[in-house]
Amino acid sequence: MKKLSRRDFNATLAKGAAGTALIASTPLAYAKENNQNAKKLGIALVGLGSYSTYQLAPALLETAHCYLAGIVTGTPEKEQVWANKYNIPKKNIYNYQNFDDIAKNDAIDIVYVVLPNSMHADFSIRAAKAGKHVICEKPMAMNVEECDAIIAACEKYGVKLGIGYRLHSEPYTKEIKRLVKNKRFGAVNYISADAAYRSMSNPEQWRLDKKLSGGGALMNMGVYAIQSVIYGTGENPTSVSAQQYSTRPEYFKDTDETITAQFEFESGAIGTIMTSHNIRANRLFASCQNGWFELDPASTYIPLAGRTSKGILDFPQESQQKLQMDDFAKHILFNSPNMAPGEMGKRDMVIVEAIYESISKGGQKIKLNFTPNYGFGGK
Repeated sequence: MKKLSRRDFNATLAKGAAGTALIASTPLAYAKENNQNAKKLGIALVGLGSYSTYQLAPALLETAHCYLAGIVTGTPEKEQVWANKYNIPKKNIYNYQNFDDIAKNDAIDIVYVVLPNSMHADFSIRAAKAGKHVICEKPMAMNVEECDAIIAACEKYGVKLGIGYRLHSEPYTKEIKRLVKNKRFGAVNYISADAAYRSMSNPEQWRLDKKLSGGGALMNMGVYAIQSVIYGTGENPTSVSAQQYSTRPEYFKDTDETITAQFEFESGAIGTIMTSHNIRANRLFASCQNGWFELDPASTYIPLAGRTSKGILDFPQESQQKLQMDDFAKHILFNSPNMAPGEMGKRDMVIVEAIYESISKGGQKIKLNFTPNYGFGGK
């Protein structure tokens, strides 16, 4: 398959490379802050691949504070199909050429950018300029510079920004954060997080094209592992060392296959992560002064599971995406905490860049400088 530049990929989308569905609702005006009777906010999905199709769109059938209001698709023949199936008004259907016209549509309050990584900054900034609140899927961007540009645009145009970190709204993850905050098992001494899956049969997918993805496993599953060791200790790391491995170079020609990294924290805790596109793993484990806790699985779409040295964790299962999008809508409507702000996405990209730098320098330790709670959501 011919490698695509960002420009080429946009052109391909315009000709028809993606498709999904949304459900429409009566257009609703922007709700006033703290009005408990506020109406739902309209969301438009930009990038209609499998995640929008099988996760976000179904979740938006269940949300209490937001609804599916529009789509952006590059497949003209699918527009009528989805319009008929989900009763989407014609005026709420856009393509990649007329996307900026979304500024005139009062039925759409939030734009959720679910495109390949190389397009996150472009469409997030354009959405902000259009006066729409932004959810940007992870990783936030290709680099820290793009993260800064997104944050600056949202501040300039007075819109809210959230990153698609669904787990911060998920009950098992929230319980781990609570246990850590309350020091239920004392200080964390050691923490490990694995986030990986096997990519077997499609070497030409966009995730394996560095021009579109910015990297391999680290820019995909690796972000979950980084997140896990941070919320699992309740603090940002102060340094990182990393290594890269490849056992299938003929398949992973352009991107990283497997990466391991070691973190140090100011409290004295030590953390390790492993992420891969060639290993099946999904677990968080922490050893503490007075016990331990784990999630296994820790970051999948399917129901998570957890246990501690005191017993099993057991919470009702709901769509993580439903909870995530409702939390962001409540942040807009009622000024509730932003569970995953733009600064969190930027922090994680700082760490990603440090990991790649360490690998390029033979595993050298790279210092990280954050203010103690920089990037933590829920404020």
